[in-house]
Amino acid sequence: MPSFTTQNPSLQATGPILELQIAVPAAVQASLVQGGQPVPQPITVSGLIDTGASACVLQQGLAAQLNLNPIGSTSINTPSSTNVQCYEYAVRYVLPNNVTVEGTMIEAPLAGQNIQCLLGRDLLAHGTLIYIGYANLFSLSF
Repeated sequence: MPSFTTQNPSLQATGPILELQIAVPAAVQASLVQGGQPVPQPITVSGLIDTGASACVLQQGLAAQLNLNPIGSTSINTPSSTNVQCYEYAVRYVLPNNVTVEGTMIEAPLAGQNIQCLLGRDLLAHGTLIYIGYANLFSLSF
């Protein structure tokens, strides 16, 4: 089972934050390559594993850097607003140790945050998250 473990001396203060890449899905990449078109380079983001988020969220504006097209839209609630309409995108997550998972992300504002994405329960549903607070580390396996 592919996995990674990260230690963060300020885990309690900052939460389980990791650096990851967001890329076009493998099927899109294969289609672009087959058609002789350039494949957008993955973007590197700082993400927070958020068990309180039902879905993964990408900072507004980053989907355009990957030339992603929406696959749908959804309405979300945030701590400060309700019924916010957001686009959904198919993406590939490239996590530490090259752990790769395909899924969807909602593009929404993450203003004032030190992160560019939230990794929510829709992604976590496919894996195992271990949070060891006294050791300041967390592990994620798929």
